[in-house]
Amino acid sequence: MSFEQFETWSLYLGVGGLIAFMVFIVWDLAKKSKAGRFGTFILFLALGLGLLGFIIKTLLVEVIDK
Repeated sequence: MSFEQFETWSLYLGVGGLIAFMVFIVWDLAKKSKAGRFGTFILFLALGLGLLGFIIKTLLVEVIDK
């Protein structure tokens, strides 16, 4: 495994782990604050938009590099 492959795998695993941790934090926050369905939806929507931005950036970089 080359250093570049290690960096790529580390990035995806690290960011994936952080995303999973953020989902847990938002779920716990919604539960403890008794946000209800709509509030929980809004919290996850905000998190989802950030995740979507990361995915779009990754796809654009791959498409532009080819």
